[in-house]
Amino acid sequence: MPLLGQAAMLLSFDVEQEAIAEHDDWHTHEHLPERLSIPGFVRGTRWVALRGQPRYLVIYEVEQLATLASAPYLERLNNPSPWTTKMMPHYRGMSRGFCSLTGSFGLGLGHVCQLIRFKPAAGAEAALSQWLTGNVLPGLPARPGLGSVHLFEGALTPSMTNEQRIRGADAGVDWALVLTAFRQQDLERLVQTDLNRQALEQQGATDVVEGLYRLDYALTEREAKA
Repeated sequence: MPLLGQAAMLLSFDVEQEAIAEHDDWHTHEHLPERLSIPGFVRGTRWVALRGQPRYLVIYEVEQLATLASAPYLERLNNPSPWTTKMMPHYRGMSRGFCSLTGSFGLGLGHVCQLIRFKPAAGAEAALSQWLTGNVLPGLPARPGLGSVHLFEGALTPSMTNEQRIRGADAGVDWALVLTAFRQQDLERLVQTDLNRQALEQQGATDVVEGLYRLDYALTEREAKA
């Protein structure tokens, strides 16, 4: 399995234009190392939009879903650093999902990814999941230019914390596909054919939102500790 944990936190958001440079320095040099020092956090990746919105996608891979409700994680969220306190008000449109990993296929992470967020229609959950994990996703990593594909399902409601109070209430995440590739044109071709909006909606997906992203920075637990 290409991901390093059994669950993940998915965040997508914008940052005020004038704060982007400082945000990226803070996120790289303080925030990601801080998060990766929490027991159970194994890798964090920051992606920046090539097409679509919002600007940022951040994925924290964790050992298990319970990591995201653990006392060490909540302690950090309720005691933000001065730099974090300064940056939080610049966030806009935060969506934050505590997700189980329903399906994961391929190896590694490509430098470009497609994020597809959606909701299953009522009663379509089982059939939609089976179509994706049984029929569509397993064969995709063998195609030219592609690397790995992952299906996430929102599984835990985040607690309100001091960090969230500073930036404002977060929206949730229902289901999400993260598709990574090492050739952008091959990934774009895939999401225009096999996984286009019409194909997903025919299988019971609703409220489909897409974005194409490039990898901006990545940090693992081992690197943070070193």
